[in-house]
Amino acid sequence: MSDDLFANTPASSGDYDASSIEVLEGLEPVRRRPGMYIGGTDDRALHHLVAEVLDNAMDEAVAGHATRIEIRVDEGNRVTIADNGRGIPVEEHPKYPGKSTLEVILTTLHSGGKFSGKAYATSGGLHGVGVSVVNALSDDTRVEVARDRQLYAQEFSKGLPTGPLENLGPTPNRRGTTVSFHPDKEIFGDRAFSPKRLFKLARSKAYLFAGVEIRWKCADSLASDDVPAEATFKFPGGLADHLAEQLAGRECVTALPFAGQQDFPGNDSGDQQGRAEWAIAWPLYSEGSTSWYCNTVPTPDGGTHEQGLRAALTKGLRAFGELTGVKKSKDISADDVMTGAEVMLSVFIRDPQFQSQTKDRLTSPEAARLVENAVRDHFDHFLSDNMDRGKALLGQIMERMDERLRRKQEREIKRKTATSAKKLRLPGKLTDCSGEGKGETELFIVEGDSAGGSAKQARNRKTQAILPIRGKILNVASATADKIRANSEIADLTLAMGCGTRKDCDPENLRYDRIVIMTDADVDGAHIATLLMTFFFQEMPEVVRRGHLFLAQPPLYRLTAGKESRYAKDDAHREELEATVFKGKKVDVGRFKGLGEMNPAQLRETTMSPDSRSLIRITLPTEFEDRAVVKELVEQLMGRNPEHRFNFIQNRAGELDRDMIDA
Repeated sequence: MSDDLFANTPASSGDYDASSIEVLEGLEPVRRRPGMYIGGTDDRALHHLVAEVLDNAMDEAVAGHATRIEIRVDEGNRVTIADNGRGIPVEEHPKYPGKSTLEVILTTLHSGGKFSGKAYATSGGLHGVGVSVVNALSDDTRVEVARDRQLYAQEFSKGLPTGPLENLGPTPNRRGTTVSFHPDKEIFGDRAFSPKRLFKLARSKAYLFAGVEIRWKCADSLASDDVPAEATFKFPGGLADHLAEQLAGRECVTALPFAGQQDFPGNDSGDQQGRAEWAIAWPLYSEGSTSWYCNTVPTPDGGTHEQGLRAALTKGLRAFGELTGVKKSKDISADDVMTGAEVMLSVFIRDPQFQSQTKDRLTSPEAARLVENAVRDHFDHFLSDNMDRGKALLGQIMERMDERLRRKQEREIKRKTATSAKKLRLPGKLTDCSGEGKGETELFIVEGDSAGGSAKQARNRKTQAILPIRGKILNVASATADKIRANSEIADLTLAMGCGTRKDCDPENLRYDRIVIMTDADVDGAHIATLLMTFFFQEMPEVVRRGHLFLAQPPLYRLTAGKESRYAKDDAHREELEATVFKGKKVDVGRFKGLGEMNPAQLRETTMSPDSRSLIRITLPTEFEDRAVVKELVEQLMGRNPEHRFNFIQNRAGELDRDMIDA
C-alpha cells in the first residue's frame, strides 16, 4: 500500500487540531441543540417546558410531600408553577463550594434528587435535566423556595444566574417551590403558550394522582369558553373519573368499566416497586382511544407497560372463553381486545427507562411483567363475577376477531386473484352491463331465476346489470362470521360490488353507481328486501351512507278498462285508481304473483326504465347519535335475540289495530 495515502496535506493538518475541539460548558449544549433535550423548537417542544416543571411538582405530590399545585398563565407568555412540597434545598452544595444547591440544580445538567432513589421512590423527571433545560431555554426565570420558614429567591437568564440567591426573610405560612419562566424568543421565535392545551394538561395530571389538588389560573384576557380564568381539579376516583368524563354517557358493552389499581410486590430487597392504575371500557357505537402514563408522565407511544396490559386482557379473555366452552376464543389477539376500547393505564415504577428525553415511550423491561401480573387477577374476577357481563364482552371481542379473520381471508383472495387471474373474478350468475359511464351503471338484485330472466330481457344492456339471488338470503345480523363467509349468495354479492366489506369497504371501488333491490311486491318480497338492506347496512355501510342503495317499486296490480291500462303498487293505490281514473268503468284487475309473471316490456316500463320507474333511496343519518338509534333498531329487529322482535311486535300491535280500524 502506498505511503502517499497517509501523507498529511496542509489542508488536512491545518484545519483540524486541538483548537478545533470545542468544549461546551454549563447549559450551552442545551441552547445549541434543544432538539436533543425537548425534541425540537416547535409548539410541542414549547409546551414540553411546562410539562418538565409540572412533573417535578407532581413528583413531590406522589412522594407524599405536596398536596397542592398551582399553574398560572399570565400575559406576555409567562407560566408559573408552584407546589407546597419540601422546597428545593438552598444550602451550599458540597461538590460546588460557594454555590447553593438551588443554583446547581438550575444551571447543571444531570443534577437532581432522583438518581439514588432516596428522595423519590418513583419520579417522572428521572433524567435530572428537566428544570435546568427549562432554565437554559428561557430568557427570564425566577425560582422562589419557601423552606424552614424562610423565603429564598434567585433569578436566571438563558441558563445563567443574574444574581445571587437572596434570603427574602421569614415566611411562616408558606412552603414549597415556585418556578416562573418566559421562553427565549431566540429559541422559539414568536410561538406562544396555548391556554387550552395547558388547561387540559393540568386537568389530566389531577386524574393521575387522586391525592393532589391542582389549581388553575390564567389572565382574564387569555380565558375563553373552553378555558376558565380559575378552576380547581381534584378527582378522588382517579382514572375512573377520567374515563367517565371521556365516555360522556356513551353506551358500552359492559355497564361498568373495568377499573382498579394494584401495588406491585416488593423486590428482593423488600423495596416497594410501585403500582398500576387502569380504567377501560368498550363503547358500542364509536371508536375509543388510549392513554398511557408512567409516573404521571404521558407516554403517547406506549411501551412495555402497554404490552403488559395487552397480555393480561388477552390471556384473561382466552381463559374465560375456555371456561365457558367457546373454543374459538384461543384465536383472540391483543388487537381484537384493544381495538375500539377506551383505555387508560398509569404506572408508577422505580428508575423508569424511556426511549428519549421527551419520554414518549417506556422501555423498562420489568414493567410488562409487573403490569400483567397486577391486572390479570382483577380482570379474571371482572369477567367471572358476573357471567352475563363476561359473556357480553367475550361476544363483542369474538365479533372483532371474526371480522379480522374475514379481512385476512379477503386479502388472501385478492392476492391470489391478482397473481392467478388476468381479469376480474365475478359471480357466474351475474349478467354484467357493457358500459362504465359515471353516473349511469346500475345493478339490479332480483329474486329468483324467473325474475332474473325477465329482467335480463327488459334491461338496457349498456347500463344495467342483473344479479339473481336464490330466495331469502342469510340474515347477517344474527349469523356468525364463519356462516357469512361460507354463504354463496353473500359471496356473490360481495364479488359483484367489488368494494370490500366492513372496515375494508371503499365506495370508490364500487362497480356500479346505483344498487337496486328489486323484489316481488308482496310479504316475501319485503322480507327479502329487508334481509338485503340489513346486509348492506352491516357489511357495506358507507355504500348506503353515500346514497348508492335503492328499492325498486314494482306494481302489484294491472288495471285495464278498454284500451287504458294503469299499474297499482298496492291495495291503497288500486282503490285510488278505481275511484278516480276508472270511476264508473268496468275494470279488469290482474294481480302479479311475482316479477317473473311480467313480460319484459311490462317490467321495463314499470320498474326498470329511468323514464317511467319509481325508486326509493335508502340512506343513513349523518349524525352519530342518529346512526346509533338505527343500529339499535336493526339489532332489535334482525339480531340474534328473538325476544326483542317479540317485544317490538307486542308493543306496537295496538297501534297497528288502531290503524286498521281507522282505515
